[in-house]
Amino acid sequence: MNAAEPFRTGRPTTPDERVWPAVSVIMPVLDEERHLAEAVAGVLAQEYPGELELVLALGPSRDRTDDIARELAAADPRIRLVPNPAGRTPAGLNAALGVARHGVVVRVDGHGVLSDHYIRTAVAELERTGAANVGGIMNAEGQTDFERAVAWAYTSPFGLGGAKFHLGGRAGPADTVYLGVFRREVLDRLGGFDEHFVRAQDWELNYRIRAAGETVWFTPDLVVSYRPRPNLRALARQFFKTGQWRREVVRRYPDTANVRYLAAPAVTVAVAAGTVAGIAGLVGPSWLLAGWLAPAGYALGVVGAAALAGRGLPAKARAWLPPVLATMHLTWGAGFIAGSRDAARSRRGAPAPGAAAAEGPAT
Repeated sequence: MNAAEPFRTGRPTTPDERVWPAVSVIMPVLDEERHLAEAVAGVLAQEYPGELELVLALGPSRDRTDDIARELAAADPRIRLVPNPAGRTPAGLNAALGVARHGVVVRVDGHGVLSDHYIRTAVAELERTGAANVGGIMNAEGQTDFERAVAWAYTSPFGLGGAKFHLGGRAGPADTVYLGVFRREVLDRLGGFDEHFVRAQDWELNYRIRAAGETVWFTPDLVVSYRPRPNLRALARQFFKTGQWRREVVRRYPDTANVRYLAAPAVTVAVAAGTVAGIAGLVGPSWLLAGWLAPAGYALGVVGAAALAGRGLPAKARAWLPPVLATMHLTWGAGFIAGSRDAARSRRGAPAPGAAAAEGPAT
């Protein structure tokens, strides 16, 4: 990676004035035609008092993403473009880091929108806490009834609401945060993002940051609007891959396994085993019909949770909650059980076929 301008604490030159460190925003993008302009506008509208650049790492998109990126770069000299031929998120992040010039690095995704004063607040928190990485809340916001249901599930204990960056909470040290604002010298010292991790690379990097004796700091004052997947097929694909790569994190770092991560695989096994037993009971021993209790009980639980906790949603969005929750739980669990063949190939040093989409952070 290129040597970057060092992080400066920005001591005031007069009682009413201070020097803010220059900031590099890095954004890996792939097939982000729908959201890229909005994500870039959220960065450029920050009104940050110091120098700011935005580096877009362009993967091999199949839509108009590259055209939109070139138009945006032509309109604002703060935007720089760098190729990411692999198309993978960690490769794009490292490619952007390789040309980034400054000592503070802000990670943003191509379907995320920074809240007002996000960068200014994060830099102040880096200085105040001495942390290596500062991050906040992933605020999922849907634009359709289906997306609103997914957004609700992201922030609910019945969906993914176990982590601070989904639910919020008090500021303080954390295992991981959403996206992140980093001291560049720590990224360089740790070798940047691990490109083995097609997904979960943010969680894995934060693990290494903490293992190196540095602090990852959560603050609810930092909010990024996140655009959920637009349909069940895309949601299932996202969560299956997330489950696969969470399994790889646990394989490499066994001490990270916990009840929260093992709950979805356990439910998936129970539902699958019960369904198989129930089907077998139709033609075999009648006692096997009791297997239907597992999928039926799970279905009733999901419907009940959606009915009780989703009352604030519009009726059509509320109707989507049961299939959304079931898709999240069962595809995540199936991915965790199956593991990733790409991960196995990467461990053997063989390239995985094709490019994986820059689908956003692991959950």
